[in-house]
Amino acid sequence: MGAVSTDESTTATTPQDSPFRSEPGARDQARQFVLPLVVRIERAAPPARTDALETAARAVLVLLADERSAGDGEWARAVRDWQDARIRKVVRRARGAEWRRAEALPGITVTGTAAQVRVFPPVPLDGWPKDLAKLQVSGTELDDPEPPAAPDPDVPVLWMSPRLDMSAGKAMAQAGHGAQLAWWELSDERRAAWRDAGFPLTVRTADPAHWAELTSAGLPVVRDAGFTEIAPGSCTVVADHPALRPDRLQAHGGA
Repeated sequence: MGAVSTDESTTATTPQDSPFRSEPGARDQARQFVLPLVVRIERAAPPARTDALETAARAVLVLLADERSAGDGEWARAVRDWQDARIRKVVRRARGAEWRRAEALPGITVTGTAAQVRVFPPVPLDGWPKDLAKLQVSGTELDDPEPPAAPDPDVPVLWMSPRLDMSAGKAMAQAGHGAQLAWWELSDERRAAWRDAGFPLTVRTADPAHWAELTSAGLPVVRDAGFTEIAPGSCTVVADHPALRPDRLQAHGGA
């Protein structure tokens, strides 16, 4: 399963001191926090890869939209500290008793078609809860038994790069980054509509020609910081939300 993701990303409109940049900046001087995600992978019934990616992305959105993450909520300080530094996400895997212990910790479990992902409030990079710290981050891969269907053009799509080979965990973290960028770019009204609809989204791999169009269309783009698996600055995900889509950009099918 995937690796630690310290991925930083950028959009055409992000300020110089964005938390989504691969270059060192003032945010690197802040205490670093991480958003933990745990995917349930039972030996006999692992989830499909795309289902896991989509569920992880929704889990990030559910946490961001939760009332405990805003204002004077019990998670708000941790979320602010996390967003004031680098935006880091770590995906770990659990099964059986490990999963039951993870579910006992404060967090939110999000269920997809079959996948289950639990997201937790951010923790210091060096301060993981014991029951999460001992979970593994590598050693398991996920596959799709059948190619995913073409995405609905009216539903947000997180387009994955066709040029990069990422582990399932790495891709889950990247999908979460893409969803977070889309969330930040939306108006309050659009955010509320997306939340009230249950955060519908799809994750697909773009074909090469469509990828070139997506990365130059002004949509939010995730760029990896290069700490794990892939080269720094690599474009990993484009967040194609209909509300952010330029008129000239048409929805395309993907793998």
